[in-house]
Amino acid sequence: MILLKRRKSAFTLIEAAIVLFIISLLMLLILPNLNNQRKKAVDTHATAMVSTVQTQIDLYENEHPQNHNVTMDNLVHDGYLTNKQVQKVKDLNITITNNEAHK
Repeated sequence: MILLKRRKSAFTLIEAAIVLFIISLLMLLILPNLNNQRKKAVDTHATAMVSTVQTQIDLYENEHPQNHNVTMDNLVHDGYLTNKQVQKVKDLNITITNNEAHK
């Protein structure tokens, strides 16, 4: 009786190399787009923080008309900004000049 050997089904080295090449090609296309989206999100967050600080400056001016020079310390002391918000403002280099928030 003759026994027939069955071949095991498996990937060849060339097939594996082609799959890895296709995956690396897709990664090269996707990663730059992710970095651009991250930068856009950081810019949007910075714009939102400037808007938040400006809103708090306006509220402070309405409630304290005698104080003509609003500082970050004024906003924190009177509870208009939290310490976490102030840390974000410092990280984003947002400043207050002439009662206006700027990046």
